[in-house]
Amino acid sequence: MKIGIIGAGHIGGTLARRLRVLGHDVAVSNSRAPETLADLAAETGATAVWAKDAAADADLVIVSIPQKNVPDLADGIVDARKPGAPVIETNNYYPQQRDGEIPAIEDGQAESAWVAEQIGAPVYKVFNGIWWKHLLESGKPSGAAGRIALPIAGEDGPGRALVHALVDDLGFDPVAAGPISESWRQQPGTPVYGKDFDVADTVKALAEATPARTPEWSART
Repeated sequence: MKIGIIGAGHIGGTLARRLRVLGHDVAVSNSRAPETLADLAAETGATAVWAKDAAADADLVIVSIPQKNVPDLADGIVDARKPGAPVIETNNYYPQQRDGEIPAIEDGQAESAWVAEQIGAPVYKVFNGIWWKHLLESGKPSGAAGRIALPIAGEDGPGRALVHALVDDLGFDPVAAGPISESWRQQPGTPVYGKDFDVADTVKALAEATPARTPEWSART
């Protein structure tokens, strides 16, 4: 597939590395010029591009940037992807640690719903709760003991099927976590966040989640 990645931090950069190993055509960008990604491009064979060009003709787009920077993305940032191509967002809202207060999220809007609203496209939430080193090193073949499960929130349909297949190819068990309106179940502070659970424990943790923000993850503590 042709995959565009907007953001080259721990998760975005790790996905660029893993997806190139799997043979995908990857275009990767950050908030600066493509030349600043020369080392990553040389290491992986990914193509460094401007963020506004990352989604061009892509079969899949990944947005992996600090939550506070999402409104700074160019208008229509993912519009040049192929028709129906899914958009993954890996972001987390860290109000005390990085992002400051985002009123809509503090008022109860799911973090990923807010991202979708900002970029003008539906999204799938995945890769937001796994440590980047485990994403890089801990993938296992399908059926292997101890395989980590990753929750995926988003709408049903061909886009979900593609995202699930990608997660499986990367070495993790995909778990349907409901629509984006329920993506709060995997936000920071929930039972599944940051855990390397298997499928059964991931499903259990998602069911046990509550929508209220915990004090550590709120700007209004």
